[in-house]
Amino acid sequence: MAEAKMRRTATGKVISNKGDKSITVLVERRVQHPIYGKIIKRSTKLMAHDEQNQCQEGDLVTVEECRPLSKRKTWTLVNVVEQANKA
Repeated sequence: MAEAKMRRTATGKVISNKGDKSITVLVERRVQHPIYGKIIKRSTKLMAHDEQNQCQEGDLVTVEECRPLSKRKTWTLVNVVEQANKA
């Protein structure tokens, strides 16, 4: 039996939870500019599946890559790392 492949994971901030069982996660990474060497921020927005609708905007979450669930949704929620302040 073949071993299961490791799935990619990403950690980011929830920027939208308007859809039913769907969240948008902003993942930021720091990369070095190829010519100038300066460290710059790059960001990616990921659509993720939130089965229990447990995320709120501002939460820090971990998502894992999965099979395509819709046209843009190929990630699923693993856990909520830190909840947003309810101020």
